[in-house]
Formats: sequence, C-alpha cells, structure tokens
Amino acid sequence: METKNHNDEDAGVLASMGYAQELSRSMKGFSNFAISFSIICILAGGITSFQLGFSSLGGFGVAVGWIVGTIFAAIVACSMGQIASAYPTAGGLYHWSSILGGRGWGWATAWVNLLGLVFVLASVNVGAYTLFVQLILGKIFGMDVSGWGYGHQLIGVAIIAASQALFNHVGIKITKVLTDFSGYLILFAAILLTIMMLYCAPGFHWERLVTIVNNTGAPGGDVFPHSDSLIYAFCLSLILPAYTITGFDASAHVAEETIDARNVVPRGMINAVLISGIFGFIMVCSFVLAMPDPKAAAAQGGDVFFNLLGELPVPSWLRSCMYVMIVVANYLCALAGMTSTSRMVFAFGRDGGLPGSKLWRYVSPTYRTPVPAIWLVAFLSCAVTLYSSAFAALAAGCAIFLYVSYAMPIGAGILAERKRDVMTGPFRLGALSTPFAVITVLGSLGLVWIGVQPPNDILISYVVGIVVVLLAGWFLVEKKRFKGPPLGGMAPIATDKMIDEEIAQETAAGA
Repeated sequence: METKNHNDEDAGVLASMGYAQELSRSMKGFSNFAISFSIICILAGGITSFQLGFSSLGGFGVAVGWIVGTIFAAIVACSMGQIASAYPTAGGLYHWSSILGGRGWGWATAWVNLLGLVFVLASVNVGAYTLFVQLILGKIFGMDVSGWGYGHQLIGVAIIAASQALFNHVGIKITKVLTDFSGYLILFAAILLTIMMLYCAPGFHWERLVTIVNNTGAPGGDVFPHSDSLIYAFCLSLILPAYTITGFDASAHVAEETIDARNVVPRGMINAVLISGIFGFIMVCSFVLAMPDPKAAAAQGGDVFFNLLGELPVPSWLRSCMYVMIVVANYLCALAGMTSTSRMVFAFGRDGGLPGSKLWRYVSPTYRTPVPAIWLVAFLSCAVTLYSSAFAALAAGCAIFLYVSYAMPIGAGILAERKRDVMTGPFRLGALSTPFAVITVLGSLGLVWIGVQPPNDILISYVVGIVVVLLAGWFLVEKKRFKGPPLGGMAPIATDKMIDEEIAQETAAGA
C-alpha cells in the first residue's frame, strides 16, 4: 500500500513537470544506490587507473589524493542531491540546468553530460576488455595475448557493449537484479582483495602512504612525462579518484524508475560516494602496502597492479576467483553505465534536444525501456574509442566532461537563488548550499586543467572542438528550434521584486 502511495505521489510530481509516467517505476532505495555504486565501481577505476595515482606521487599520491578526491566528490553529490530532491526526472542534470539557468544552459549541460557518460562507458568497457584479456585469457588460460592489438580491442569492446545493450533492452527488472548483485559483488571482492594484499604485505610500512616520491617520467613507467613540480604531480594523482568516483548521477537518471525518488535519489548518490570512498581508500592503500619494492613496482607503469596481484603468494584458485570477480564487476559497472546513459538520451530526446529525437524518445510497450536510445549508446561507446583508444585519455575525458556537467546546474543554482525563490525538495543543504556549490564549480574547472595535461593533451582538441560546436549549434540552429523541457509547476518561483521589475519594464516599453 505504501509503495502504491509513493508511486501516485511520484507520478504527481512528474506530472507537475509536464511529463507522463512512461518508464516502469519499480526501483527501491538499495537499487537506486546500487546503480551509482556499480558505476563508481572501485574494482574498475581503483584498479585500472591505479597507476595514474602511483606513477605521479607514489603512495602519497594514492592515499592523500584519494582522500581529497573523495571529499570533493561527496560535496558534489550533496549539491546534486539537493537539486535532485526538487526535480526528480530522468533528464537529471539537463533538466535542472534548464530550470535554473535557462534552456540554452540546459541544452549545453545535456551535451556535456552525454559526452561524459559515453566516455565513462567507453573507458570502463576498454578496461573490462583489458582485464579479461590479461587476467582471464592470459593468467588463467595461459594464452599468449602479447600480439593482440587495437583491432582485437575494438571487436572485444563491441561484443561487450552489444551484450550490455541486450540486457538493458529486455527490461529494467533484469538490469536491476544485475546491478543489485554488482553492489554486493563489489563490496565482497574489494574486502577480499584488501585482505589478500594486507596478508601478503611485507610488513605494514605505513610511511609509504605519506612519503612523497616523484614518480613522473621513467621512475613511474612513463605514465606521465617527467616534472620537477611536486604540486603538479599531486594534481595529476587526482585523476585516480576523479575517474573512479564519478557517474553517481546515475541515481538521478533513473529517478523516474525509482519509488519515492525525492528522498531516495539524494541518499543513493551520497551513500554511493561515501561507501566507495571509504572502501576504495582502504583497498588502494593495501596495494601500496603489499608491494615488495615500491620503486620497482612504479617502474612497471600500467602493469603495476596486474603484476602485483599475479605475484601474491596465495593459492592459484583464490587468485583465479579474484580475476573473475574483478572482470565481472567491471562488466556490470559498464552495464549500469549504459542504463544511466540511455535514460539521459531518452530524456533529452523526449524534449526534442537530439537529432532524430522522435526515435530516441521511443519506449518499447513490451519492455518499457527506451530501446533505440540503448542501442545508440552502445554504438557511441564503441565509436569514441576509434579516436582515442588510450585508456588514460578516456579516463581523463570522463572526469572532465562529467564533473563539468555536474557543476553546470549547481553553478546556475547559485545565481538562481540570488534572483528568485527556487523550488526545494525534502533534502536541503541549508547554509552549506552556496559554499558547496562554489567548491563544485572551482574544483570542476581545476579538473579540466588537470585532465588535458600530457599525455592526455589529445583532449584539448575535444574540449575546444566541443565548445566551438556547442556555441555554433546553439546560436545558429538550436536557439530558435529547441524549446527546452516543460517546466510545469516545478519552475522557479518569481519573487515579488522580480514581478515588479518585469511590470515596470513592460510599462516602460509600452510608453
């Protein structure tokens, strides 16, 4: 009975924003949390991008960088949670930006967020492919995969993406079961992996976690070019947590499929960030402590984790089980990412924001899923690897575009609060709202600078090109064509002062 009441209330809130309940609303609190927790997936980013932290500033970069990154992500999640509580739609960031900053700002947010989500999916699937080849085929089955190149990767990523699209195609229920399972799997595997690392550690050398070692250049396997600046090296280490603890807007993208979304979605995002941050910190620190020789490990660059796990003195069956759990967790991470991204495409298409929007907003009457949007996302996630197959560039691109898209509605909210009374939901930050918003905006701009540093400077062309295309697209075409989402009764409420100003302007114009 309570669920039915919540569904009626949720449908009413959605209707007040001008939308009908089209998607199946069956996700509860844990499922909403699990989809963000699965996309964050510390067994994905924490493993495949571990070298981005260790090859910058050693154990200090991993440990302290992770703490800084987690605090920042938690602040962003709180700021997003406050807006999500007021506007619980599948469009999430895009809808919030449209309401708080205008339809042009919302349109730009949608494209930046979509790019970030596609980069997440592409990078995780590249990571899943790499882990499958190196751990399952190479380690367990003893296959020689040294000659496998970019062509093999492209085919492998395409197969992975197609299978994930198929799961999403046939309904949210099976996807919900898999992402729920993923949440338990990630926690179990992360705890087991941490225990294995600490059990095999050559003593507990805690000083490794606070000792600054410049591993840029050759000492770090040339993951990053050499730099004498320790501050710069520390900034590079932030790519590890920034790439790992991202994608938590997934809880918002499935808001229209979540029961009691105004309360559940903020909790889902924040809990996913905090739990991932805590368990992820312990896990990545255990990697540093387990190294027989940190200097030799750093020189291995991108192979540091694989070699470390492969050389642990544990039973072969246990190691093989860990390999399988890591690969499965990465696969399910991307599966959840496809769910989130397809809902973003659906929501943007529903409002006419995409070329061919009529197709992308279609919902299958049989499965009640946005089928065309799902398969479009699968295609785009493969296509983006054609331009940059390098994992580090994909990871940095993901962090840049997603955090910028997070900052856009939050930044707009700062200005909106100064001009008008803004609709609020049950989750509120109160006096922390503005400070958290400022930190989010400044931190996201900092991530843009960090993300385009060598060897990821290929992303400069992405960033510049996207800004040019967005500006041209908006002013030449979309400003006249795109109407934006329906605001309904959830639009910001004008203050008496604003109304008086508008009346005065109209009177002056009439005179």
